[in-house]
Amino acid sequence: MSHQSDLISSDIDAYLKQHENKELLRFLTCGSVDDGKSTLIGRLLYDSKMIYEDQLAAIQKDSLTVGAAGGDFDPALLTDGLRSEREQGITIDVAYRYFSTAKRKFIIADTPGHTQYTRNMATGASTADLAIILIDARHGVLEQTKRHSFITSLLGIKHIFVAINKMDLVDFSQETFERIKEEYSEFAARLDISDMHFLPLSALKGDNVVDRSEHMPWYQGATLMDMLESVYIASDRNLNDFRFPVQYVNRPDLDFRGFCGTIASGIVRQGDEIVVLPSRKTSRVKTITTFDGELKEAFAPLSVTLTLEDEIDCSRGDMICRPGNMPQLKDHFDAMVVWMAEEPLAPGKPYLFKQTTKTVAGSVSRLRYQVDVNTLHRVESPALELNQIGRCVVTLNQPIAFDGYRRNRTTGAFIIVDRITNGTVGAGMILDQATEEDRIDHWDVAPKTETAPVKLSTVSDDERKSRYGQTPATILLTGLSGAGKSTTAAALERRLFDEGRAAVVLDGQSLRQGISRDLGFSAEERGENLRRGAEVAKIINQAGLLCIAAFVAPTEAVRQKAQATINAGLGEGKCLVVHLSAPVAVCRERDQEGLYDKADAGDIANFPGVSFPYEPPASPDLILPTHQWTVEECTEAIMRLLRERGFLE
Repeated sequence: MSHQSDLISSDIDAYLKQHENKELLRFLTCGSVDDGKSTLIGRLLYDSKMIYEDQLAAIQKDSLTVGAAGGDFDPALLTDGLRSEREQGITIDVAYRYFSTAKRKFIIADTPGHTQYTRNMATGASTADLAIILIDARHGVLEQTKRHSFITSLLGIKHIFVAINKMDLVDFSQETFERIKEEYSEFAARLDISDMHFLPLSALKGDNVVDRSEHMPWYQGATLMDMLESVYIASDRNLNDFRFPVQYVNRPDLDFRGFCGTIASGIVRQGDEIVVLPSRKTSRVKTITTFDGELKEAFAPLSVTLTLEDEIDCSRGDMICRPGNMPQLKDHFDAMVVWMAEEPLAPGKPYLFKQTTKTVAGSVSRLRYQVDVNTLHRVESPALELNQIGRCVVTLNQPIAFDGYRRNRTTGAFIIVDRITNGTVGAGMILDQATEEDRIDHWDVAPKTETAPVKLSTVSDDERKSRYGQTPATILLTGLSGAGKSTTAAALERRLFDEGRAAVVLDGQSLRQGISRDLGFSAEERGENLRRGAEVAKIINQAGLLCIAAFVAPTEAVRQKAQATINAGLGEGKCLVVHLSAPVAVCRERDQEGLYDKADAGDIANFPGVSFPYEPPASPDLILPTHQWTVEECTEAIMRLLRERGFLE
């Protein structure tokens, strides 16, 4: 067999260890009916010498009676095991096959091509790392080809191999290959596919499957087997966001209480601080236990038992994660749903929703639209029929902890179960965000009250200027974490105070301990934190005081909105943007709190300079190279700016 080595005869334990440590690739074959999916898998196994002799003899015998190759060896019979499949020459159910080479282990899912079995295809694709989409060279791109391509994209499969099959029936024509490639590329441009490759082959004859074809010298790419062995999937695994759905509480005796489950994503280490959702109780990891003993750290997708330092309430269905990197906890969300039942999806009808280890009652409160798989256009529809796909609003009776499916395929997926029959009727992928029309942008929201604000103060602006010897303004200090914003803000406040001025420091992190304690670290939530800061700064300025606002403020568009908010209350030019331009390498060296290390490890999500971009201001009022200047030099530069702009008398 192709994965044999000399270790088999000399050191069987070493061989088994080597085989155990090979990387596993899960892939599926899909496409329209009779495009050659089963034939391709059979040829792949046959040419890589992964079929046992008695199995091969049985297939050769069946090829004479039920084969579709005119009495010759029919590789499709290796996976089409049902009698009805062999009689019709099609795949009905999902067939799984396992094989390995010297480089990798593989699990193949052979999925059916008929429209009525789309639900079976979606099942096979749910755990796949890669999809091989077959296209019959005689027929080109068909409706089912598009449907399967859309589902693979929807299910977050990042690697797509488009295999244009049966090239032997079109005389191995390069023109035909290029035409189909162009047609498929035009359709796939509207899908979210990050890695796509095309190759011509003949699964029945073995051209470009394992061995390079002699009939297509114009194709200079790799064979299918070479591509399967070399495709890079290590970066596909989410090791940033620690998610541990609790499956079982293990209490064998009075001295042990462990929480069992499979790590959905991320890494956990002994001593890590954790939080349990939905209770939000915190503790630390005491031990990580497995059948083979204790581990110092564990990562997805290992099955482990965690013990905690504190006795806190935690049971099946709860989610263990890190305090600085938590999933969303809501009782409603938007999702793409593949309907799998004969009875249509009825909005408002109660169903059971199973996500990770938690089962919750709820309903599809609204069907936003159905997707036309041919055009990818949205179609208004009152319900979803069998195998149709649509975007829905799901409302549950209690909140669940989830991530967007694109970020986490485990915590972002769910199935819908009929409460009467207990059968699975749908599968869903949670979307990261709500629709544009539902998303609230607080920058543009008008006040709820229709009355004009009442001016209670009897102190005029001129009196304030005379008392403090200054014109109020906001100095917005922006830069990466570690650039020196808080240090510069504190030094500037001291300098102004010593000169008899009145100034207040407003720090973005301090806001998160109070009025922004409900905010996370997504782009929208960072913008909302700055919006609240801008409103506070405006109130401080209206009191005649200078406001020194220290915020990361990573995006230019949000900074400009903050400037507009402050200027609207005081007049144009009252908000000065000062960019602290220390590069990220210097900021990392200054990082005493270990924030960058935590961001690298995934403990802090959407961290500017690591996992979130930082956009330098397009036209700042002042640039401070804090990696080159001292704090005193930076403070003096800001003081000069304030005097030049007339804010200090």
